[in-house]
Amino acid sequence: MENLEDIIKQNIDLISTIILSKPTGKYKKIKLLPKIIKNELIWQAEQYTQNQVFHNNLNLEQMVEFCKQNFKTNFKQINILLTNGEISGCVNKKGNISFLKNNKNKTDKIVTQHNNIKKYFLNEGTDIPFLRDLGIFTNENKIVQSKYDKFKQINRFVEILNDAFKNFNKKEITILDFGCGKSYLTFAVYYYFAKIKNIKPKIIGYDIKEDVVNFCNTLSNKYGYENLKFLVNDITQDNLFSEKVDMLITLHACDIATDFALKYGIKNYVPYIFSIPCCQHEINNQIKCGGDFDLLLKYGLFKERFSALLTDSIRAEILKDFGYKVDVLEFVDFAHSPKNIMLRCKLNQKKSPTKNVLINDIMEKYNFKQTLYNELYK
Repeated sequence: MENLEDIIKQNIDLISTIILSKPTGKYKKIKLLPKIIKNELIWQAEQYTQNQVFHNNLNLEQMVEFCKQNFKTNFKQINILLTNGEISGCVNKKGNISFLKNNKNKTDKIVTQHNNIKKYFLNEGTDIPFLRDLGIFTNENKIVQSKYDKFKQINRFVEILNDAFKNFNKKEITILDFGCGKSYLTFAVYYYFAKIKNIKPKIIGYDIKEDVVNFCNTLSNKYGYENLKFLVNDITQDNLFSEKVDMLITLHACDIATDFALKYGIKNYVPYIFSIPCCQHEINNQIKCGGDFDLLLKYGLFKERFSALLTDSIRAEILKDFGYKVDVLEFVDFAHSPKNIMLRCKLNQKKSPTKNVLINDIMEKYNFKQTLYNELYK
């Protein structure tokens, strides 16, 4: 059987408890249990002495390392209790390790909450088919441990939507999703409007990968989501939807694909735009020293981050120029994803500016071009 690290990681979604026993050191026994503390999934190590119990909270990588350091060195036995059996490991007198899988000793997996339970729009235990098929929920509608961050991201986006559309009083809504990918959020948006808001959604998701589009259409048909369609389309070149659109989503569309998505939204006066930019290479590949921020261009990592922030600042300024109210939000905690900046935009007034002096001066000073600016300012 594999080594301890591989065993834990390969079975992580099935593990209910890990027990270290047959001690050789200070602690008599250690139990590791999955818990949710401040809405974060952690592993709590309960370390037992003769008279006391000490607790230590660990993330997944720390928990694996903790087990590796303690098994064999401080404990001669480890029992990994699973929902479909048990894996036990022993150290013999010669110091050799062996593992054995027993499929009979099944245990229920219970992840306890150690804070007030946050109420989500899409809750664990609810029958939400796409969360099962996309691997967020188990067949019993429980959160898959390794997908807990993704579960939070989906609910965070729905929470942002709900804040924007809490006073929306139309019976139908048309939405485009540019660069939809595997469409976790696209399905969540459809579910939110159709099942929670009782608004009839019409959603088209665009992506350049045919296999992804076919997969998403198969799921949409399976659920009877007749107004959720996915199309193979290059948003930088192909003709797009020509009817009125209420909302545009562009989440992690790569590099200048975000600019073409925003261009579509601005040109078509789409009332609501939600954008999480990704892979901002354009400025990073061009920018040259030439001003007060040269210090930030000396080192590759700083240059990359500065260029990304500059790119999204220019996009936000352009949207503002064309009449949008723009809020810059942290979509998820940076620890979960570095691609965590969202531009939340609402059209207040249609405008047609011909130049932005601030952006133009920066581009000239640092010798770069920016696609959205070049496409919109004539």
